[in-house]
Amino acid sequence: MFTKSVAGDEGYAIHVSNSFGSLDHKPHSLAVLLPTYCEAENIESLVREIQELNLDPLIVVIDDSSPDGTSEMVTRLQEKYGNILLVLRPTKLGLGTAITDGFRLLLSLPNPPDYIITMDADYSHNPQDIRKLVQSAQRGYDLVIGSRYCPGGEIIGWDFARLLISRCANLIASTVVGMRLHDCTSGFRCYTSRYVKDVLENLHSQTYEIQIETVKQARAKGFQVKEVPITFVNRKRGKSKLTKNEVQSFLSYIVQTRFCG
Repeated sequence: MFTKSVAGDEGYAIHVSNSFGSLDHKPHSLAVLLPTYCEAENIESLVREIQELNLDPLIVVIDDSSPDGTSEMVTRLQEKYGNILLVLRPTKLGLGTAITDGFRLLLSLPNPPDYIITMDADYSHNPQDIRKLVQSAQRGYDLVIGSRYCPGGEIIGWDFARLLISRCANLIASTVVGMRLHDCTSGFRCYTSRYVKDVLENLHSQTYEIQIETVKQARAKGFQVKEVPITFVNRKRGKSKLTKNEVQSFLSYIVQTRFCG
């Protein structure tokens, strides 16, 4: 087992471990980023299903020191699979920094992946949809969004109020970033490495507003964006981790984008 300490997004220390012996592991054309906090119930079966896709991805689990043993579960998975990186962060630091920490780590590899998937680790996103997101990216799109609201997309398990709030938030978000998209806030995405290299230093989101910021950067820099339909299933296990502060951060980012550019 190899462990290395590096600086995170805001200067905090993060610890990267793997079973390769070093970070100079064989190249993978695809990486899957899995930000986690208290996903011990889900992570083993999710990793197994991703492995069974036969896409030979590099799986990067970015865990915010989950108290439920998520990282210990991942360490055991590393003994079985030779393509898992575990990034252990000191505390719950937010989705935005988890994604940018993952981006920086992947770009620092001797052979960065061509495509990077981000997805929830709670089974809201179906691993089977990874393939069609990557296929769209391979056709020339730099940001592919797994959309719940484009034709063919679906949400299972949300009540009317939550669905209405989400649709309104997406309408506002698409308006302020200036793109005609159905689903700006979906976290199930495929990014090309060339997109990530170009925009990474302009990504500053702490939490869920990272989804809007990445779309905004794609528009600003002329990258091609595509939506593909997915079925989103409300968390099968565990409790939602969306906090009041994260909602406030999201709304604040929308306001700043609208009035400050």
